[in-house]
This record gives sequence, C-alpha cells and structure tokens, in this order.
Amino acid sequence: MKRERLDKVLANMGFGTRKEVKALVKNKVVVVDGKVATDPGMHVIPEEQEIVVDGEELNYKRWVYVMLNKPPGVVSATEDNLHETVVDLLPYEWAIKVHPVGRLDIDTEGLLLLTNDGQFSHSLLSPKKKVEKEYFARIEGRVTEEHVKEFAKGVELEDFTTMPATLNILSSGETSEIRVTIMEGKFHQVKRMFAAFGLHVAYLQRVRMGPIPLDPSLELGEYRELTEEELEMLRNHIQK
Repeated sequence: MKRERLDKVLANMGFGTRKEVKALVKNKVVVVDGKVATDPGMHVIPEEQEIVVDGEELNYKRWVYVMLNKPPGVVSATEDNLHETVVDLLPYEWAIKVHPVGRLDIDTEGLLLLTNDGQFSHSLLSPKKKVEKEYFARIEGRVTEEHVKEFAKGVELEDFTTMPATLNILSSGETSEIRVTIMEGKFHQVKRMFAAFGLHVAYLQRVRMGPIPLDPSLELGEYRELTEEELEMLRNHIQK
C-alpha cells in the first residue's frame, strides 16, 4: 500500500484545503490509530490505518468508479463556465478527483462512467480495445434495412470512416426508434452517422458500455458506485 501525507488524504476526502486541514490538525481533532495527530505532513496508509476527524471515521477509497445516469443540459466535463457539469452532481469527496470516461453530448442522456483511475479510463476509450457503446435513439425519418447494411460497412464521414456499427430497428416510420452499437465514440458520432443519410437524431440515450448496462433503477441525475462484479466484468472485457 502507498503511504501518503495526512493533509493530502484529508483534502482528497473533502475536509477542506491543505490550509484548512492543517487547522484541523492544529485543533487536535484528527486522530490516527487512536493517537491525536500533531503533524499534518505525517505519512499514513489510509486503507489500513484508522483515521478519525472530529469524531467521524474515514472510509477511504483510493479508486472510485461511478455510474451516472446523465441528464440533459449537463456537460461531460470536470468544469465549465456556462453549464452544470457531471461532477457537480456527485458528492464533493468524489467530485474533486474523478473525471468522466469519455463524453456524452449536452443533450444526450444515459450511462456515463466516472473514475479517478486513468489507466482504466484510457483502456475503456481505446478503439483498440473495441469496447462497445450502445445507444437508444429516436430518429426523425424512416430508418430502413438499407441503413442497417450501410452502418455494418462503416459510415463515411467528412473526417473519418467509422468502424462497422450494429443498427437494430425497433420501429420505422415518420419517427423511427433504433438501437445502435458503435466502437469509437467520436464527437457527435451517432448524430453524424444518421445525418450522413439525411436523418436527424431527436433523442439519444446511452444504454450500455461494454458488458455494463445502465442501471434501470437510476433516475436522471442519480448515481452509484460500480459493484465489484461490474468492475470485474469491465476489466475482463478490456483484457480480452
């Protein structure tokens, strides 16, 4: 296990800035393994040692993995001057250290993973790993079997040709409902793929990433930590 400075650990857990954490230590309200801490720079192993702040015991986790049902109007970023961000929806102790795994457009809903594990995030997003991203969409216009064939070949866009995508038609008419599975997840990719055939995406929701579906019990804006089983499924999927 890695040793870390006590003030860094407490700051990362949301107890304030380094300066505010030092004040907590000075006021003798930080206890490590039953002894009052006197040095904010002391090194601790937070996963193994008992750390209590003002009577509250820390439940320290080095890595955080979160599933969020992203609502529309919220941007997939850690900070934005104009809009609410996905991390604004999370508890402070998570929000200060996680980042979204990829992006969903501001008006797109659904499954978004957030973590502070950079390697895990990179692997999920790497096209080489071929992690599927599945979406449900309502399309203005009639989606046909011809579109299914074109998506399966890969759609030629202005700046690149997509990897083969799986398009399933749920209903077809003036408004069509579909599910589409892609590998890359480029900027506005699903919208651009349909636009290449003169079709407009009226509603878009990500429903799955790799082997992990969106938890149907999560309302828009709600979140939870990934289970150990889900993490294992994702790791196995990445390594295959």
